[in-house]
Amino acid sequence: MNSRLFTFIGGTNGPWRVRSVTKVIGDGLDPVERLDVVAGHAEPSQGKWLLRGITSNERYVTKAEKQNLVAKQQGLGRAGSTCAALIPIRKNQEWWILSQEERRRVFEESSSHVATGLRYLPAVARRLHHCRDLSASEPFDFLTWFEYAPAAAQAFEQLVAELRVTPEWQYVDREVDIRLERT
Repeated sequence: MNSRLFTFIGGTNGPWRVRSVTKVIGDGLDPVERLDVVAGHAEPSQGKWLLRGITSNERYVTKAEKQNLVAKQQGLGRAGSTCAALIPIRKNQEWWILSQEERRRVFEESSSHVATGLRYLPAVARRLHHCRDLSASEPFDFLTWFEYAPAAAQAFEQLVAELRVTPEWQYVDREVDIRLERT
């Protein structure tokens, strides 16, 4: 079993109650009642929709940025972090024809993605899942998973708002925002 593979199952089961499923850009996802996050593979019959992604090494970051992230972030599953967001994102073809160096320039030098995220750690825990590496048929390139306490909800809204107005978001052609609470 691949310990880096995670399946997000939208349906009627799971510890996360879905508060909203909002189409931000492009096609949305069907509304569901619950979300389950499974380490490993799940069958399509287990939910209304399945999104799969793998965790990977940090991309587009310098050594100093990675050290800052590791020093400041805390893990998922904290008892007080009863709020979560799953934000699947797909970037357009223009993004993928850029070189790694050009993507880094847009990601951090123009958009300050890492620097922005650092301001909200450790209150907001995060884990990025890469979908594009699994197959060409995955509907998204990235699944961004965030957990936070209710007291950090406004900070999370600010984080998302700041990222969505950066030059990086000009390359996003599909984004869905799923808000959850653990029950």
